[in-house]
Amino acid sequence: MNGIIRIGFFAALIFTSCFTNSKELPLESFSQLPSYIRPNLSPSGNKIAYIRNYQSPEIAVLTTVDLLTGKKQYIVKSDNEERKIRWFTWVNEKTLIVSIVFAAKRYGTDTTETRLLAIDIDGEEPVQRQVVKTKRGIYDDGHVSQFQDSVVSFLPDDPEHVLMELDLDVANLPGVYKINVNSGRQSRIIKGKMSVRSWMADRQGNLRLGEALSYKTGEAAIRVRIGDDEKWHKMFEHNALEEPGITPLGFAKDPNFLYYNAYQNDKKALFKIHLPSKETTLVFADENYDVDGSLIYSKKTNDVIGVFHSNSEDGRIYWDDSIAKFQQSLNAALPDSDVYLVDFSQDENVYLLYTENDYTPGVYYLGNRKDKSVTPILEQFPALLPEVLTEHKFVTYPARDVTELEGYLTFPLNVDGPVSAILHPHGGPGARESDGFDYWTSFFANRGYAVFRSNFRGSTGYGYEFAQSQMKGWGLTMQDDLTDAANWLVEQKIAKPNSMCIVGASYGGYAAAMAAVKTPDLFQCAISFAGVTNLKKLVSRSRRYTNSKFVKNQIGDDSDDLEARSPYYQAEKVKIPMLFLHGEDDRIVDVEQSRMMVDELQDLDKPVEYIEFESGDHYLSIQRNRHAAFKAMDAFLKRHLAD
Repeated sequence: MNGIIRIGFFAALIFTSCFTNSKELPLESFSQLPSYIRPNLSPSGNKIAYIRNYQSPEIAVLTTVDLLTGKKQYIVKSDNEERKIRWFTWVNEKTLIVSIVFAAKRYGTDTTETRLLAIDIDGEEPVQRQVVKTKRGIYDDGHVSQFQDSVVSFLPDDPEHVLMELDLDVANLPGVYKINVNSGRQSRIIKGKMSVRSWMADRQGNLRLGEALSYKTGEAAIRVRIGDDEKWHKMFEHNALEEPGITPLGFAKDPNFLYYNAYQNDKKALFKIHLPSKETTLVFADENYDVDGSLIYSKKTNDVIGVFHSNSEDGRIYWDDSIAKFQQSLNAALPDSDVYLVDFSQDENVYLLYTENDYTPGVYYLGNRKDKSVTPILEQFPALLPEVLTEHKFVTYPARDVTELEGYLTFPLNVDGPVSAILHPHGGPGARESDGFDYWTSFFANRGYAVFRSNFRGSTGYGYEFAQSQMKGWGLTMQDDLTDAANWLVEQKIAKPNSMCIVGASYGGYAAAMAAVKTPDLFQCAISFAGVTNLKKLVSRSRRYTNSKFVKNQIGDDSDDLEARSPYYQAEKVKIPMLFLHGEDDRIVDVEQSRMMVDELQDLDKPVEYIEFESGDHYLSIQRNRHAAFKAMDAFLKRHLAD
């Protein structure tokens, strides 16, 4: 790197924070939505698009900036309530396509819907149109595809068209259509058939693969076209309700090679198969962790150059020497940070990278390989100061069956312990904790609490057997792992005895509520945001959806067992104060899950508080709701974990 260059029109965006001597920052510094998210370069690298979240008014705006002229355009505005921007990308130099997601109802059942917009930015004002046009005719049954943003291919040699999945013929059985992003004209490439639920094209834009699944029996298979053969060959068959399958990740530039991950010795590994000969090659494996990330493609060569792997030093494994050396040079230029390449221009001379560490929120940089320059351009949380944030320590602890579990421990600044502590189980439960900046954890630590995030059983990344603990196992071993974590915190003199709270969201909210009934003397309080409390109701509601059998397979179907693992049916055991938070329009965990638990606790005269967020979703996407949630948690914790 030969130095830093400055881009004038971004000057107001960069590092506007002022240092303060106060260690406790305003809670709004943590609960504000990221100021800038998902920046994306145009093919030439001369333009950039990003979502900008504003505090007043509370809106999100998709914005484009011409890096050569400084011209800025506001493309799509969202209040993060009725309509939200799901994703966006450049189709060509003048047009972006934007996915919009919104809540709806179908036949009285809550659904989530998506639509796709094409927006031209080459004029004085942006021109917007809907990509998929609904056909209405005398024989039309009124069916409209629920999901209209599933792009199969951006057709690299045809920037005016895309291939899209749409279930225009049979609901939940998508076909593939070639759609003109300018006119909306569409032609069907293949009709929905063979129980294929998703399709994949090769790097040239030819339809090559379909993932088939029977919602009734669980029978699954991968169907592929090989070479110029029009036949769809069935391979990689399994029953998704009973055994693991393979996950196709994408084709090499040579369409005869398909990359996929599958289990090897209990851990997911990356393979590739030569389809004509069926010869399989192991590409990359990690004996300790799953290799379950997506492929990394070169925009310049159109071929696979690596794979995302969260348990590697850079979060990526490259087998392209030039990009691996480039990554090393960036690491040297930006030491003490995790450095991630996130986007390139078509010729790969202009690039975007993202940096963060445990105590520095994310910053995006614009780089130029010819000039050997990098410039910070977009800061996600400008009100957060590294000087008052702390790092996360990777630790292991023993479960009661001697299984060694991993987690991340965060202490308040300049404190070693013992202190009041928060056990913070993650959502999912098919997810995992990692290092890097986390705004919930940073907030709690800034308020003086030690925070522990466990990768309890049921978490992903640790192999098939470890992940399978969640199958009909909510409230059992995976809950015991959290209990063991809390006891370990006390034994290690990290947490003060009788001064711990369990705080979680989604599945973590379930775990917090379950802790209040299963180990009522271990914690002093519990907070559940958008958590499940009644497994029986969860399974019952799933009957309205196509994945009902899979929900039963995961959660269980025995009524007595579901009651035994549901906090709602054991509310009389609660001894500690509880705070429930839930969005009224949550489409992932229905708000009734919190309402019924709170009603039961109130009837039993238990100490409970409840806040329901107007128009709130599962992710605290609305700024006022996120501020209100953090304010409520802050006050609740100060009352019940006061020294």
